[in-house]
Amino acid sequence: MSLFENQYDVIVVGAGHAGCEAAAAAANMGCSTLLVTMSLQNIAQMSCNPAVGGIAKGQIVREIDALGGYTGIVSDKTAIQFKMLNMSKGPAMWSPRVQSDRMMFSAEWRATLEQIPNLDFYQEMVSGIISDGKTIQGIRTSLGIEIKAKTVILTNGTFLNGLIHIGEKQFGGGRAGEGAAFGITEDLIKLGFESGRMKTGTPPRVDIRSLDLSKMEEQPGDVNPQKFSYLDITKPLTKQKSCFMTYTSPEVHDLLRTGFDRSPMFAGRIKSIGPRYCPSIEDKINRFADKDRHQIFVEPEGWNTVEVYVNGFSTSLPEEVQFKALRSVVGFENVKFLRAGYAIEYDYFPPTQLKHTLETKLVDGLYFAGQINGTTGYEEAAAQGIVAGINAALKVQEREEFILKRNEAYIGVLIDDLITKGTEEPYRMFTSRAEYRTLLRQDNADFRLTPMSHAVGLATDARLKRMEEKLSKSEAFVEFFKETSVKPTEGNPILEAKGSSLMTQTDRMYKVFSRPQIELEDMLKFEKVREYIQEHDLDEEMIQQAEIQVKYSGYIEKEKQNADKLTRLEDIRIPESFNYDNIKSLSFESKDKLKRIRPVTISQASRISGVSPADISILLVHMGR
Repeated sequence: MSLFENQYDVIVVGAGHAGCEAAAAAANMGCSTLLVTMSLQNIAQMSCNPAVGGIAKGQIVREIDALGGYTGIVSDKTAIQFKMLNMSKGPAMWSPRVQSDRMMFSAEWRATLEQIPNLDFYQEMVSGIISDGKTIQGIRTSLGIEIKAKTVILTNGTFLNGLIHIGEKQFGGGRAGEGAAFGITEDLIKLGFESGRMKTGTPPRVDIRSLDLSKMEEQPGDVNPQKFSYLDITKPLTKQKSCFMTYTSPEVHDLLRTGFDRSPMFAGRIKSIGPRYCPSIEDKINRFADKDRHQIFVEPEGWNTVEVYVNGFSTSLPEEVQFKALRSVVGFENVKFLRAGYAIEYDYFPPTQLKHTLETKLVDGLYFAGQINGTTGYEEAAAQGIVAGINAALKVQEREEFILKRNEAYIGVLIDDLITKGTEEPYRMFTSRAEYRTLLRQDNADFRLTPMSHAVGLATDARLKRMEEKLSKSEAFVEFFKETSVKPTEGNPILEAKGSSLMTQTDRMYKVFSRPQIELEDMLKFEKVREYIQEHDLDEEMIQQAEIQVKYSGYIEKEKQNADKLTRLEDIRIPESFNYDNIKSLSFESKDKLKRIRPVTISQASRISGVSPADISILLVHMGR
């Protein structure tokens, strides 16, 4: 008798952030799902820093939550600090971030997954995939067990042929204390997939009891902390743990340089490219030689542990060089290491080999999500995971695919960037990557995405109802401002205090509120406003949503118009069999890129690097437009 006699609808390989969201989505949509991992004790492990969210990443987490995923809920339940970043800028830039309890985060994810009825678990290394060359049929484990499936999602993180570097030492591993995975890359290459190598790194972990925090700058959480999830499952934090900040120095840099001749990066043992926006400390002092110091953040790893993450000191230098240099950092004079920093190289597959659904173009029913696609970050991985999970379930159910556009979600920008432009270095999301970021704010992710997710069967009725109530009350509050009048005797004292020009006649509250100098706290001085909020039981989210709609309505409307122009190009689909070789006037580079990426729409074609506006015009002519 076989361990696995039945065919699964979906098998997810890897239980990191992408794998967890993928498995949860597929199972919650009614598919029989198997999550296979090398270690059930390390589900959703925070391999790098113990934090979720940040600039653009926080928006992604809110989008995952709006879709019915769990990253936001788990983050809220295990948070030790909350911050809303970029509050001095406009709402399009506001980005939530939490410090998490690392051990609680993993335990909470496992407990969450174990409550999903259609989800099974199995611990073993997956050593290969089974297919007929065109269609996926299942997976093969290191014990030789074959498990059949209609669809397979690969979320292998940094484990595919992973190689860890510390100075001149190197050994196989997917992360500290865990082995690498072998066999999958080789199977995929045999099927015709193109692969590459990428690098990432992590700093030392140290004992907080050995640090002198009094010499550092305290970094507390927000006075009025919020949370990620739109649901009422958790409440905002009532107590928080602080982080601390210190700096490197010329002395620290000189000590680090003593190990450069043994650096795997500088010596050429690491040939792959690391994340541009999260460089190692040796890379920073080499590239920015004019800077005499760099920030170091001390980030606690949980409520009840002495372990801290030394953010800003990622390194693969020899461990004795790491130790000596860190002991010269202010506050670290007596530091004790729990483990050294290291770099890791791993296999990835250029994401131009994928469709917008994250299904591969070469093998039907096979999906890639997370670092296997060349991304970096828990949030980017989880976003791909939930999209792959939804689409695998829809494929099994023979339903229409789920694709998010660039004007609908940061997740849409992320996936479109990956499959259209590809990436030769670990991809990280930034607000600057989203041309419609005024529309893609963290505060309205539920308005944008919950109805779409509910339509495919993932977001629950309760989630949709809560979103609709919030939307209805927010819109009604905006109408209240448009319909309610303010006399000069009421408004002028407030306007004068804020240095705004005075009213000469009665005007609508909406116009008064729209003035750049006037904030919500000013409007709350009007008794009519306070009474309306109390009478209609408006919560903080509803009030904030109305404020944004009033203050930024002009910008929002302009961006909607620009997005509508994009949608028109998205509606012009390119036939799958379109022969670019027949168009003599296309440039050689354009023709090559178009044939390799096979864009689905004219809009996607226009975003391919090397395809010019003239090429797009030629395509439109040949398509009869």
